[in-house]
Formats: sequence, C-alpha cells, structure tokens
Amino acid sequence: MGGRTRKVEKGVLGGGSGGLLGGSDCESLNVPSGPVFYPSEEEFKDPLKYIYKIRPEAEPYGICKIVPPVSWKPPFALDMESFTFGTKTQAIHQLQARCAPCDPKTFRLEYNRFLEEHCGKKARKRIVFEGQDLDLCKLFNAVKRYGGYDNVAKMKKWGDVFRFIRPGAKISACSKHVLAQLYLEHLIEYEEYFCQLNKGKVKSCKRGINGSKKCELGVETSGIKRRRKNKEGDRVEIHKVEDKELDQICEQCKSGFHGDVMLLCDRCDKGWHTYCLSPPLMTIPPGNWYCLECLNSEKDSFGFVPGKQFSIEAFRRVADRVKKKWFGSAATSWVQVEKKFWEIVEGSAGEVEVMYGSDLDTSAYGSGFPRQIDQRPPSVDIDVWNEYCGSPWNLNNLPRLQGSMLRTVHQNIAGVMVPWLYLGMVFSAFCWHFEDHCFYSMNYHHWGEPKCWYSVPGNETHAFEKVMRDSLPDLFEAQPDLLFQLVTMLNPSVLKEKGVPVYSIIQEPGNFVITFPRSYHGGFNLGLNCAEAVNFAPADWLPHGGFGAELYRQYHRVPVLSHEELLCVVAKSEFDSEVSPYLKEELLRIYNNERTWRERLWRNGIIRSSRMTPRAQPDYVGTEEDPMCIICQQLLYLSAVSCNCRPSTYVCLEHWEHLCECKPNKLRLQYRHTLAELTGLLHEADKFYLVEAADDSHSQRTTSSEKQVVLTKKVKGGHVTHLQLAEEWILKSCKILEHPYSSQAYVSAIEEAEQFLWAGSEMDLVREMHTSLIEARKWAKSVRNCVSKLKMWSNKSDSERIPMNCVNELLKFSTPPCNEPRHIQLKEYKEEADILIQEINSALALWSEFSLDDLEILYTKAVDLPIHIKETEQLNLKLSALKVWVDNVRNCLSQKAPSSVEVDMLYKLQAEILEKQIQLPEADRLNDLIRQVESCRSRCVQILKDLDSLKEIEQFLGEWEDFTVNVPELGLLRKYYSDTISWMSRFDLVLLNVQEREDQGKLVNELTCIQQDALLLKIRVDELPRIELELNKARSRVKAFEVLHGKMSMVFVQQLMSEAILLQIEKEKLFVDISQRHAGAVLWEKKAQELLATKAPMSEFEDILRASEEIGIIPPSLPEVKLAVSTAKQWLSKCKPFLFQGSSSFPVSDSCHQVGKLKELVLESEDLKVHLEERSLLERVLKKAIEWEQEASSLLQDVEDLWLVNIVGEGAANSLKPRLEHHALSIETAVAAGVSLGLKLNMVPKLQDACSMLKWCIHLISFSSLVPTHKEVEMMLEDADNLPGTYKSCALWTSLFDGLQWLRKSIDILDPNNHGQFEVSSVDRHILLAENLYVPFPLVIGRLQDAVQNHNLWLEQVHLFLGLSLGDRSWNSLLQLKEHGTLNAFSCVELQKVLFEFEKVKKWKEQCAELVKHSSGKENSLLNALTKLKEALERSLEVFNYHETGESRYLCLCCASAIEDPDLLTCSVCNDSFHSHCTETLLEDAVLFVCQYCDFVNRAKLPRGGCSALRSGKKPVALDELKVLLSDANDLCLRTEEWKILDQIVVNAHDSIACVMELVNFALSYTNPNLDVVKQKLCFALKFLQAISVSGICDDEADLKFELALARNSWKIRADKLLQSSEKPALQQIQHHLHEGLVMKIPPEDYFTLRLTEMKDMGLQWADTAKQVSVDGGVLGLDRVFALIYEGECLPVSCEKELKLLRDRSMLYCICRRPYGQRAMIACDKCDEWYHFDCVKISLAPKVYICPACNSCPDGDMPPSALTAHDRCSAEEPHTPLRRSELRRNSSKKVAAEVEMNIKQRDFSNFERLLWRQRKPFRRAARKRSQLQTLSPFFYVQDN
Repeated sequence: MGGRTRKVEKGVLGGGSGGLLGGSDCESLNVPSGPVFYPSEEEFKDPLKYIYKIRPEAEPYGICKIVPPVSWKPPFALDMESFTFGTKTQAIHQLQARCAPCDPKTFRLEYNRFLEEHCGKKARKRIVFEGQDLDLCKLFNAVKRYGGYDNVAKMKKWGDVFRFIRPGAKISACSKHVLAQLYLEHLIEYEEYFCQLNKGKVKSCKRGINGSKKCELGVETSGIKRRRKNKEGDRVEIHKVEDKELDQICEQCKSGFHGDVMLLCDRCDKGWHTYCLSPPLMTIPPGNWYCLECLNSEKDSFGFVPGKQFSIEAFRRVADRVKKKWFGSAATSWVQVEKKFWEIVEGSAGEVEVMYGSDLDTSAYGSGFPRQIDQRPPSVDIDVWNEYCGSPWNLNNLPRLQGSMLRTVHQNIAGVMVPWLYLGMVFSAFCWHFEDHCFYSMNYHHWGEPKCWYSVPGNETHAFEKVMRDSLPDLFEAQPDLLFQLVTMLNPSVLKEKGVPVYSIIQEPGNFVITFPRSYHGGFNLGLNCAEAVNFAPADWLPHGGFGAELYRQYHRVPVLSHEELLCVVAKSEFDSEVSPYLKEELLRIYNNERTWRERLWRNGIIRSSRMTPRAQPDYVGTEEDPMCIICQQLLYLSAVSCNCRPSTYVCLEHWEHLCECKPNKLRLQYRHTLAELTGLLHEADKFYLVEAADDSHSQRTTSSEKQVVLTKKVKGGHVTHLQLAEEWILKSCKILEHPYSSQAYVSAIEEAEQFLWAGSEMDLVREMHTSLIEARKWAKSVRNCVSKLKMWSNKSDSERIPMNCVNELLKFSTPPCNEPRHIQLKEYKEEADILIQEINSALALWSEFSLDDLEILYTKAVDLPIHIKETEQLNLKLSALKVWVDNVRNCLSQKAPSSVEVDMLYKLQAEILEKQIQLPEADRLNDLIRQVESCRSRCVQILKDLDSLKEIEQFLGEWEDFTVNVPELGLLRKYYSDTISWMSRFDLVLLNVQEREDQGKLVNELTCIQQDALLLKIRVDELPRIELELNKARSRVKAFEVLHGKMSMVFVQQLMSEAILLQIEKEKLFVDISQRHAGAVLWEKKAQELLATKAPMSEFEDILRASEEIGIIPPSLPEVKLAVSTAKQWLSKCKPFLFQGSSSFPVSDSCHQVGKLKELVLESEDLKVHLEERSLLERVLKKAIEWEQEASSLLQDVEDLWLVNIVGEGAANSLKPRLEHHALSIETAVAAGVSLGLKLNMVPKLQDACSMLKWCIHLISFSSLVPTHKEVEMMLEDADNLPGTYKSCALWTSLFDGLQWLRKSIDILDPNNHGQFEVSSVDRHILLAENLYVPFPLVIGRLQDAVQNHNLWLEQVHLFLGLSLGDRSWNSLLQLKEHGTLNAFSCVELQKVLFEFEKVKKWKEQCAELVKHSSGKENSLLNALTKLKEALERSLEVFNYHETGESRYLCLCCASAIEDPDLLTCSVCNDSFHSHCTETLLEDAVLFVCQYCDFVNRAKLPRGGCSALRSGKKPVALDELKVLLSDANDLCLRTEEWKILDQIVVNAHDSIACVMELVNFALSYTNPNLDVVKQKLCFALKFLQAISVSGICDDEADLKFELALARNSWKIRADKLLQSSEKPALQQIQHHLHEGLVMKIPPEDYFTLRLTEMKDMGLQWADTAKQVSVDGGVLGLDRVFALIYEGECLPVSCEKELKLLRDRSMLYCICRRPYGQRAMIACDKCDEWYHFDCVKISLAPKVYICPACNSCPDGDMPPSALTAHDRCSAEEPHTPLRRSELRRNSSKKVAAEVEMNIKQRDFSNFERLLWRQRKPFRRAARKRSQLQTLSPFFYVQDN
C-alpha cells in the first residue's frame, strides 16, 4: 500500500514518550494537527520525489510529519560519552512578555522636547511609584503593547502593564489604579502626540547638512553659521568650518552625497539616507527622528546568551533538574508541559531560564547520522554503517541529491548545506521564523522526548506578520526586522483569534518533520532530546527563493547566497523536465527585471558599460565573492553600477542614483551576461517544451524575452531608438576601418559601442564590429610600436630587439585588418632579416669550411640587426664554445705546479675538439701531454699489482715527483707509501719500556689499534707476529690486576695462572700474590661442603659466611650457603605470626591467618638445609585448627535440620522457640573458640550467619503473643534483607517471612492515618489471608476485625445525614462526620463525599470571613460580623429615605448612627447634622460650620485619593465579591445562617447603589453654567455613598462613575475660576485645562468648554503672529509692533512669552540702531552693549573686546586717528523711536540730557561725540563675559 496520511491525535501535541503520559482527547489550545504520512518502502527510496508527491496535500498546512518504514533504523553516530557541545541560555519568560529595548535617555529627550514645545512646561525630574522611581519609557511601551490607554482601560489590562514595569512584584487594585492615574497625568498627552505623528498629521521636515534644517529643535543653518539650542533652550554658536568637515557621512553606505534625503538622529547627530534604512523610508518622517542605536538600549536588548560547554550526561542532569523543579518526579502529560510553557512565555508563571544546544555545526561537532569521514563505532556493523552513510534520507546527503537546486553550491553553508544539531531540554524553544531564502527544511528526531511544532501556511505569511506587529507593536517599532532574529514567540491561540490558521505536529524519535517555503514555524521541546536539521531546495522552491531574495533586498540584509547566480548555474547544468517550468519562470523574471533596469539606465544617460571578470569555476555557486550593493546589501552577480569617484564601491541597478552625485555619463554599468546570453539560458530552460511543441507555430514557441520592444530615449530634436543608434554606429565603424588608422577615432568608437553590448541578440552585429575594431586597433598599435622600435633601435642602447616571430605574426594577414601605412616599412625590415638568416644557416651547415674569424664577422652582422632572429643564438652558442675550448687548453699547458691539471680535463678537451671538426694549433700540444699521462699510468698499474718492495716504490715516486698532471694511480701509490711509513713509526714508539708500564689496559688498546691498522696497510710489513705476542701479555696483566683489586671466581683465577705459565710471566710479583689467595679459597670450599651435607645449626652457617669475606676469591659453594641461610630466615619471618598466638604483646588484629597458609609453611620446613626449633611449634598449632573445624561442621549439620520445620499453630511456635535458642547459644560458644585460635577459619562466617538467622526467627516468633509496632516490623524487614541468601530458600524462613509481610500490611491498616488508603473489602480479604499463615497472630487479627466494625457504624451515620433535606443538615453534624470518618473510616465514596462537602463549606466560610472581617474586625465571629454588616446597611438606607421624604431625624452621616447627645453640629450649607467628635470640631469654634462633604464637593482640586480620603481606614467589601460569594453558596450541601443574612445584605446593597447612580447620571449629563444644582446632587450622592461605605459595602463601578462626576465638577469649578479671575489665565493653562476636559470626556456643548475653546483660539492666533514678527529681522515697522503689543495686552489670556519677544523685538542695538536679527554680534566687556561685527569692522571675535564708546583713549583698540575721513563724516547719531515705557521716565533723565548738551558744546571731533552718544546708562543689568560663553552672539542685554 502506498504512503498514507493520518490525521493525528487531537490537540496541539500528539502524545508523548520518554516519561510523558499520552495526550488526552481534549485540546489544550484547540490547535488542529498537521498531516502525518507513512511512506512505503518503495516510496521511501527517493525523498525528493516523495515530498513532491505529498506537497499538494501537505503544503496548505505549512508543515507535515513523515514516519519512516519500520526498517529505517539509522545508528546514532556520535559518542555519547565523549561528545561535548556549547549551549545558549534562553530566558523563556521574555520570549513574548518583555519590554522593547528602548533607551531611556532617548525617550526622556523626546519627552522633554514634547513638553517644552507643545505643553509649555518641563518634565519632573523624578516620578515615584510604590517607593521606587517610575520608568516612563517602560510604562509608555507597556501601554502601547496593549493598544494604548483607551484599550488598556477598556480591557482592564493595567495588571499586565504593571507586570511589565514591575516584574515579580505583587499586583493590587490600588497599584493598578495609581498606575492609571500616573499615566493620565504624565503620558496621555504624549500618547496622542505620538499617534498623530504616526498618522502623518504633524507636518514637519528634516533634512541633512547640505542646505537642510531641523524645525523642531530650532536648528538654523545658513551660509555662515549653524546653531542649535542647548538643553536650556539657549542658542549656542557653532562657527563655520570647512565644507568637508560639515559633510555628514551616512553610517550605512559611508557616503556624504545626497544630503537632501539624509536623516540626522536628533540625539547622536549620526546620519542615514532614507533609502539606506532597513526597511527604507519612502518619505521624511514627521517630528523628531532617532536612529535604532539611540532608540534601543544595550541593557534591555534581548537575545540568547552563550552558555557553558556540556557533555550529554551533564546536560541530562541539568535537564532532569529543570523538569523535576516544575513537574516533580511523577510522569507528566504533554498537556501540562504545553500549558506551563505558554504560561511562562506570557509572563504569568515567573522567570525561567533553560539551556539549549542549538545551531551546532555538524562539520565541527559531528553529525548524528553516519558519515564516511567519521570513525565507525565498534557496535555498528560495517554494512549497516555504509548503507546509512549513502542513504538519501541522511541529512548530510539531502541538499546534494539529484533534483536539488543546491547541489551546485560550492561552499559548505552551515545549516543550509551542512546540517545543524540541536540538543534541547524541557521548555527550550525555537521561535517563530521561516527558513533562509524560503528554503524547505527537514528535521530528524534522533532520540529523547518529543518536540512540539506549530506552523502557519506560507500563503498566510502577511496575515501572520500583521498579527505579530499588532500584538507586539513596541518590539517591532524598536526592531523592524524582529522576525529575522528568532527570539520572539506568540501564543498560537492569539493567531487563531485573529483568523490566522495554525497547525501543530508532535515529532517523536525517528520522525521527520518537513516545513514548506515561506511557512512560519516555531515550537519547543517537551524534554531532553536530540535532533538534526538541514535545508533543501527542490525545483518547486525556485519561485519562493525569488520571493526570499526580494525580502532580503527590502530589509537590506545580506543573503546567504546569490539567487541569480544559482539560477544561471542551474540553467547551464544538466536538469530534468520537472525542473524546466520552475526554472524558466524564474529566469524569465530576472531577465525582464534585468532588461527593464538596463534600458532605464540607458535612457537616463548611463552609456558606459563593461563585462565583469569571468568566473574561474562557472559551474558552481559561491566559488568567488561577488561585489555587494552598499545600499541594499545584495550580491551583485548579474550586474552592478560603479563610478571612478568611489573605487571598489558598487550599487545594484535599482539604486544607481544613490551611488554618488556625478553625472550619469560618468557612471558605468558592469554586467556578467548580455541579454542575448540570458535569452540563451531561457532557451536552455525551455528545451523540453520546445521539443514537445516542435509542430507548433513559431510565434507560440517564442518566449516573452525574445519579443522586440522598441527602446527609445529623448534627444535634441525628437526621439531616437536604441537600434537606430546601433545602425549608425556600425556605418561609422565601417568608415573608420577604411580610413587611415586614427587612435582617437578607434577609442571613441569602442567606447561608444559600450551602450549596445549589454543588449539582446539584435546587437550581435554591433558585438562583431566591436570585436573587429578592438582587434584592428590592437594590430595597428602593434605595427606602429614595432616600426618605431625598429627605427629607434641601436646596439649601443639597452632596448630589446623585436623578435622575428612577432614581425611574422603582424604580417601574416593577406589583407590588413585596417588601413595602417607603416606595415610596408615593417615588410622591408623583414626581408633584410630573411637574407641574414640564410647566411647563418649556410655557415652552420658547412662548419669546417669557415675559420674562427669568419664566424665572428657573421655574428657581428647579426647582432647589429634590429630584428632578433633565433639562428643568431645558435651561431653565438657554437662560436662561444670554440673560444672557451681554446682558453681551457692554453690554461692547462701553462700550469707549472705538480698535479695541478686534472687528467679528466685533458680527455674532455680532446673529445671536444674531435666533435667540432676544426683544426687548431693548440690541439697538437694537447695530444703530447696526454701521451705522457698514459706512460705514467701504465707504470703505476704494474707497481700496484705487487706492493712487496717498499724501496722500489720509494724510487719510482721520486722520478715523477714534479709531473703537472694529476694522475689518479700515481696519487694512490703515494698515499699507500705514506700510510706505511707512518704506521712503522707508531709501532716503535709503543714498544718502548712495555714491561714497566702500569696502564696495561691502555697498552692493550694501543696494541689492538696498531694491529688493526697493520691489517689495513696495502704494503706488506714484517712486525705483525711481535705485535700479537705483546698484546697477549698485556691482556694477562690486566686480568691479574682485576683479581687483586676485586673478587673473582676460583675458576677464573685458575685459568689466569695457566695463561701466565704459557706466556712465561708467572714469576712476576703480580702473579705470585694471586697464587697465595687461591690456596686459602680451596680450604674454605672443603669446609662449606661438610656443613651443607650435615644440616648444621644456623650459627655455624653464619661463621663460615663471615670467613668468606676475608679470602678475596669467590668459592663455588658460597652462593649455595647464602641461599640456605636466606631461605631459613624467610621461613622464620612467615612463621612469626603463628608462633606468637598466645602472646599478649602480639596484636590480636594481626593474628587472623588462613589455615591453608599454615599447612604450606609446615611443608616448606621439610626442604630447609638449616636446623630450626620453630618447626615443631608450628605443627602443634595446625593440629588444634583441624580439630575445631570438625566440631563446627557438626554444629552446622544440627542446625540444617531446623530449617525444614514448618510452624502451624500457636503451640508449635512455643515449642520451637527453646530449640532455636539452644542452638544459637551453642553456635556463639563455638564461634568464640574459633576466634581465640587467631586463625582465619572458613567455618566462622557460616556459624555467624546461622546464629543471626536463628536470632531473627526467635524474634519474629515472639510477635505471635503481642501486637508489634510499625517500627519493630520495619526493623525486622530490614534485618531480613541483610540475612544470608543461603537460608532464604528454606521452609522455616519462607513461613516466617510470609507472616512478617502479612503483619506489616496489618500494622499499616491499623494506623488511623492510613485508613483512607485501604478499602474495607481489601481489609476483609487481608483477614482471610491470615488463615493460610504458618505463624499465628491472634491479637492483630482481633484489632483488624474491630476496625471493620467501626467503619460500618460510621457508614450508617453518613447515610442518615445524606437522607436529610438541605435545611435539616447542620454544620456541626458535618464536622462530626468528618472527624469520625478521618479516624475510623476506610477508603470509600462516602468518605470522599464528606471530605469534599466539608472542604467546600469550610472554604466558602473562609472566603466570607476574609471579606467581612476586613470591615468588622477579627474578634467577632462570622455570624456576628454579617449581622452587624446588615444592620449598618439598613441604617444607610435611612439616609436616603430622610432626604426623599423630608422627615426630620438626627442621623450622623459620618458614622451612620443616631445623634442622642446634645453636642451636634449642623452644616450651614446642607443643614445635615453630625457628631462633633466625628467632625473633630469644637462647638465654640463652629460659628459657621460647613461639613466635609459640602467642602469636598466645592473644592477646585480633588486630592489624589479622590473621595476615598473621606472614608475610615477600614476597607469596605465590594458588592460584586459578595454576589459571587452568594452564588457559590448555592453549590453547598447545606444552608447555613451566614447564607441567609448574606442574601439580605446583597439585596439591600443593590437597592442603595441604584439610588446613588441616579444622582450621578444627572451630574454627568449636566451642561449649564449654574454649578449649585450639580453640587447639591453630588453632595447628597457623596453622603449616601459614605453611609453605604460606613456600613462596609462598596461598588467599584459606582465609585468610578462617581469619581468621574466629581472630577468633572472640580474641572468646571476651576474653569469658572479661570473665567472669573481678575488675573488673565496663561494660554498654556487654558490648553492644559481643555486637555484635562478632553481626557474626562466632557461634552463639547458644555458651557465652560465652549468659553475656554474660544479664548484658546484667540490666544493661539495672536501668539502665532507675534512669533513670526519677533523673528522677521525688523521688516515690520515699530508702530505696528507696538500696536500688536497693545492687542496682546488686551487679550483675555496671558501671552507673556510672546509679549516679551515683541518687546525685545522693539529694542534697538549697535550704532546702526537695528533690532535683533541674524547678523553676528559681539558684546563690550565694559558696558555690555552689543555691536554687529560689520558695524565695528571686525571679522573674528577677540578674547576681550572694548567698544569705541568705552575706549576713547589714544592707545585703545580703535584710536580716532585710525578712522578714515568717510568714517568721521558719517558718524551721525541715529534717532530711535521712543517706546511707551520711555515716555514715563522721571525727571532725572532730563538732568542727564542737559549734561550731554554741555558736552556737545565742547570741541570734540564728530567720532568722539558719536562714541559718547552711544554709551548706555550705568543702571542697566550687566553680565560678565564668562556668563555668556555658551550664548549666541545675537543675545542682547535689556535695560532695567
């Protein structure tokens, strides 16, 4: 049967193994399962074909599981013991529930700018929440995660927000409320601003340095300066620098071009082009912009941190600890693991970190599959190993199978071409992702617990990504490429809720999991496991690969490989028909894209082009590194654009405009294939279909790439097509070839052709002509170069000659490639060279007919020719050889020294002249010398044959002593003669005084060497016999010295004396001393033989050994004597422990020895040669041991009979016990006797085992007459385990042990704590088992029967209780049943029901007490507390009735109790009464008393806690909680008194809250200006709520609604104060107040909203006009400025900031009396007056500046004499219009004017008068220069 699909188990996980329980039928996450396939053996042979077959069914799921046939069992190839691997630490709790890595400094900077620019206030330095600083950045991102403030408030997500900013802290209702209030107070306005920016409502611009400006921060740029405001808002001058320093460099492409689209980070000032960002921006973003480096904090960045190195065993221990921590030691279901995993991921189960050995490169760590390069384990058969090494399902082979598109990839890409290994533990996860380049992936599970996979189909990719972005907006905003990082998980249930299909797979050991292209997948491990994964790419992957390449381009990510290169290489290789349609489609896509962009570049003016460098290995992908686009980071295989201004920098065709700012004609298109070649690849891909459709029409076979599309571009006067330009170029090129060669024309034509070469087949003629032009140009240049060199060449110069073959190559054409006239001159040079070649060849052929001089003349002629001919070298070679021979012969003949000429040299010269066949005079002289050599050699050979006569040899050598030739035979004869003379002199020297020498050993060596050297002599000598004799004597003397100075054997001494006699040297003193020692040794030997024969005592042996040391010679019997003594001593040392058994001085612990060793010692004593007394003592000890062993054997035999006894009945047990005790005592006595012997006896352990067995039996039999404790029984069981195994098969032990086991269970049953573990039926069966026991336990049986009877009585009571109605059942009865059942009842349904019902009632009462006692106090019972709560609630209802009916009754609203004492207070506003002690007000102080409720309602600003400040410290009970509690009581088995009272409380509380809500709804809908009506309603509602709160009840919904009504009322009170206030409200106050109203959702038709909105619009309109005028540089006249100021002063709102700007605008400065503008200014260091640089004629700011008015002295900076006449005549005082403040100056100003008039009348020059008039009054505020260092030179100092 073929492969089949099975819809696997329901649920996310499909079951478990390896310690996991199987999955249940319920679905934990309701995620449907993916398909599972079971291929047959035949289908399993080819994985790619099988996957292609199941793809239509499996791909809609995005994932599938393949279960191999049963026969597929690959061995695990890694060594489990030695394998180690690296891990990564995964923080599972942060995979989803983590804050975005936002940099707090960047957020604070943006937040502060927002507050200053949009709210007119500064941020608080510190915001405290629960005693710690609140991170506004985290709070803002957390609220953004859950959809903003409105969604968080609506969905009640403040608890989740709290968990983000305070992970691990306890969440309370108060903390959530406070967190919401803090967000409202500080961040709600910023959220709205942020949302408006994202929607594009805020219009702003941001440009780069080149002519751009940033509006938001007040950055101004001009041709002179660039300024930026600092943090305080003051402007700081930045002096102009060189243009190159101002250029901003893009951090991505490293280019400073295109500044108009360069974004500058508003924090770090680094720049990025909008098109360089990932993903790129289409438009300039509004507002401030920050780079990802500033947005993301390294501290909060999330990733998987590298962990420790582990072995598999160490990793297993860690994994077991983690799993045991979370699930204990019991077996765990996959449902539990999955549920806990998603709880951890969503942040609700605490912090969890696990280790994951992921992405382990198998090329470094090894693969789990067998590989040929790995060592085969011994346990694996070699045939099995080889089978799986070559299996196509082996993941190491999968990417390179036939039909895989990756088989052409050259490099081993980890994870793609080389598998990755994964070792995981429980919770270790692989996050949502799809594969690189949208590859397929295959994962194989080697061993361990299952993996859980989730998958989203590839066609739902966009929906998945949208849900991810909507669910985690803050993470994607901080990291747009988050899904590429594989660090984020999202619960599949969230995806299902959003309509995204999700499927799951459970992968068990031996299973394959396939993920399909573009399908997002993720999952986690259910425990310790090992898996391996790799990518693969069948033909149907190709379209998906194109999508992946475009995705890399969009996100500017570097691809793993070039998709375009892969397509081209595959198209060139062999492929089958299944690949063709997919390959054709992709090739057509890239062809169309390439053609479109190349044509677009041509239209835009890029006409320069060139081919890329060809590949060295074009049949493989990735053999060489392609250039990369600096913008989108894509590999540029097919084409690229470059420019000479940026060498080694490339961009793709789409980004050609972003490369640089050069004109398009400067750019160059680089391409690898022409469009015609790409069309050829398309035909190759379509070859199968072309064969099938051979009968179709030509139009049907033509691909879309072949269709001719007219390519035109606009030129002057119209349009021109690409083809027209090409045709014109061809005609032009033909004319160029016909005309005389012009280099410029050829270069121009070749460059012009570059715009056509990249095109399709329509440009084939252009390419042919282009090739012809290049070849013609190359030929013409070569001809010109060659002729030029020939003309310029001279043999005196160093230049090289032109080779003849080069000339022939240039002149080989019958028709020249082009019209180059100089090729005729080149022909003439060639003809001259041909003539010379003929002459040289003739001389070489007829060599003997030419003399040496003729040859030299011919060579000189060839050398002078400018063309180099190869025959010249041959002539030169022969000529040089002749000259060398003549020189060598002359050198040999001129030598005078003996043997200075080698004979071989003579023969060589003779042979050379014979070869040359030329006659020379030196040849005859050479022959004469050779004849002398031959004569000498013949004489030497004769003498060497007979070397007997030394004198004859000496005479011959004298005759040839001065011969100049070195004859080898003559030299050898000389050496033999010299060696012989030298040896004879050495021998005579050694024989001098040979007998008197003491160093006879050295003499032996010398004589030996002389003897050996004599044998090597070639000439015979007569001294050899004498040498042999002297050598033997010397050797004998050396031996004699050894005997005298050491100990030698007697045989050696005898042999030495015999040698001395033969050599006739025995009478020498040395040998006489040796003879005397030999005589003493003979006597000692005789005595030693006598002692060994008679076994003498030890003392005699010791005496003779001492005598042997004085002899000096070693006798033959000495070793035997020593051996006899040492053997005896060793035997004594072995016997020592046995000889001292009774001694008290000998340790007892050392006295235990084996009897066998004792026997061995006795046998060894018989072989001793020394007599010893200890032998008899040892024999007696052995006899005692043998007798004891016989006695012990008899005792053991008696005990063996007892083991066969079976005990039946109490009498038999009593009679057996004495017998056991008697035998135990006998055995103990025998053991003591055996131990006293001190020997290690084998029978002692056996006796001890038998004794322990007897005592155990005695102890157990004693239990038949008593009831043992549980501890005693357990101790007996432990002792039984320690008893020897030999007795456990006997009948007695079996009977007793069965009884002991029965007794153990009986004791467990009788324990009250264990009753719940046993059923009564099992107890009855246990009692019946006692009848089969051989040992009776009557007392225990009686106890068991009593327990069964007590259980039955308790059951009767339970049935009686359950038969009663709910009202008749009492709590006390249930409590009594529970207590009795716990003590007496066994396990049964009734006991479980009683315990269950008891716990339910108890838990309900505890919940009730926990709620009620918060308000009633812990000292009261629950019933009393509920009663008081009911009474208090009834009193609160009286408050409402009092106001409704108008009846007068004194009831204090603070405590809801009647006022009976006279000290009451009545509110002057509401006329209600209160206790004086409740209000803490004295009667004498309460003249006009206002209650706290009226005072609270009339407040303009409410306290932070709202109306909760009026309540007491006790916390009321929430009404919703009481309702839930009352509903829970319906499930109880009885009705308590508490339930009845609680029901009345809930009804009364619900009625009271409804009355309050009626009043609150009226207040919320009120819009009139009269606030008294709503205050009265709110005051009454507050009193009623307070009365309800005093009773102990509250309703959260009513409280929140009432708080909103109070907040609106407070807002209206403050708005009324703003409108009625005598002081004008600030514009920022009105804006802030309106914003508060918007947050409170006050209706737009409200009276106060309308009034404030009107005032805001008036103020904003005037403020905008004022801001424009303040920076117009004096364009608007002062009269209109003053009118605008007056208009601002008359506004109903205060705009002091804008008024100050206008007043400053009206101030005039400098001698030109102009207002503040954009011109550079400098302040005087004395008077602090400001002057323009150009007005006082300075260009740079000096360190100290004194204005002309302050420096009138002659030595000042600007003396009057330095001024020109023009300056003096133009120094007229300007007139300044007076402001209104100047009209009100006091009379003191008039006195100053009179003084100035007197000064005018003095004889001052015009300039000095002008200086004086420009001086400022002394009373103005002055600032030091040091205070103004950070201020702009445009800053001014205002008069007081």
